[in-house]
Amino acid sequence: MSVLLQIGRRPPEPARPRGPGGVPPGPGGGPPGPATELRVFRSAHGAHLFVADGSRVYDLPEETAARLERWTAAPEGSLAGLAEELALPLWPERRIDGTPAAPPPLSSISLNVMQACNLSCGHCYADEGRFGGSARAMPRSTAFAAVDRLLAEAAPGADVVVGFMGGEPLLARDLVHETVRYAERAGAAAGHPVRFALTTNLTTVRPEDARLFAEHPFTVTVSLDGDRAGHDALRRAPGGASAYDRLRTGLAVLARHGRPRQLSARVSVTPYTGRLRDVLEHGIELGFDEVGFAAVVSAPDPAYEITAETFGGFLERMLECGESALRELSAGRHYPFGNFQTAMRQLHRGSHRPYPCGAGAGYLSASAEGGLYACHRLVDDPAFAMGSVAGGSDRAARQAHLNDRHVDRAEPCRSCWARYLCGGGCYHEVSRRGRPGCDYIRGWLAFCLRAYVELSQAAPEFFRASPGAAAAASASTV
Repeated sequence: MSVLLQIGRRPPEPARPRGPGGVPPGPGGGPPGPATELRVFRSAHGAHLFVADGSRVYDLPEETAARLERWTAAPEGSLAGLAEELALPLWPERRIDGTPAAPPPLSSISLNVMQACNLSCGHCYADEGRFGGSARAMPRSTAFAAVDRLLAEAAPGADVVVGFMGGEPLLARDLVHETVRYAERAGAAAGHPVRFALTTNLTTVRPEDARLFAEHPFTVTVSLDGDRAGHDALRRAPGGASAYDRLRTGLAVLARHGRPRQLSARVSVTPYTGRLRDVLEHGIELGFDEVGFAAVVSAPDPAYEITAETFGGFLERMLECGESALRELSAGRHYPFGNFQTAMRQLHRGSHRPYPCGAGAGYLSASAEGGLYACHRLVDDPAFAMGSVAGGSDRAARQAHLNDRHVDRAEPCRSCWARYLCGGGCYHEVSRRGRPGCDYIRGWLAFCLRAYVELSQAAPEFFRASPGAAAAASASTV
């Protein structure tokens, strides 16, 4: 009998029985296979076991690791029998068993206050904020009604998040300012602390905006695509002006007049993006609290998309950034690579989920006309319509969304060891392009498992520190 030692995390909570047998079916409706539930991996500290249900990590004696790998290659008997033989830490009842979640209370709503933009970017999923329609702005009454809807459908006393999206939301700055003040008053009256999030290209920010961000609990995410040459190649400003120069001016305005509690950079990666580590370190040099990457999978112009054929190169460049983060953080140095730090903290918490995000669950997005949709990327898509700010969220539509998109009901997700870390992929991207990045996701998460073990040993204080950016909820992920 081998002894396995769980490393680096709080003990899991006791499992709660859910559903008959507590085990989701494997491929073809049979029992789950070992490759679906378990993954052996190695780090500089030896062999380890990853258990998908609960995202648990254990130290593993080498002889047990070898036995598991042989069994995975040529299974004999049941997984339950193997677990008993090797004393594998499988819970008798599963946490995730294929049962769809019920729609929770709302906790976050984003307002598409300006469905238009002052830049022209070929890779923008939102079609410059128009979502395939015409440019339009959200009326003040709609914005206030959206706040009221969030507060009415939130859990009693819960913190809530109001996000501002576009297009470019600062083209509707008066509305943003008015809505922040209204949300704070209404939230206080209803017993809900309110936080705010805003995504911007930062080219039009003014001193009064900076003061608003500093005076209220704001997370501000800035679109950054590299240095001057790289950024301007993707983001075209009117009259041939430099969008990058305007972004730098915006950063100077924040430095002089007020900085938000969390200032993040989001890099949209296309086939034209240069070396990611250079982009990452440039963002760090600019003073962002976090720099993260997202591959462009769905764009109005397919030339900007990362495809199944090009995801391999993207993975190589991400791993280079990840190794840099592991090296710097292990040495106790600051290195705010958002993708890496988020993965480390999720593994440390044992995060596991049957959905990729809160879209259609605790998070909804309001269009300029007041329609509610699963998220800000799915505005005006009737397949993801979920009510209205006037009439309330459509609970039946939200339940149908959660029923249909549970990761254990999706193919090929249900047979993937990484499914409860991934959740099945962005709804917008999957609905437009399918899942071209699955090998990338598995490759990145396999690296993150190794890195988690090594960082836990080298710098355990990283996990005791305040999570900072990881705790700063944005409207798109709550």
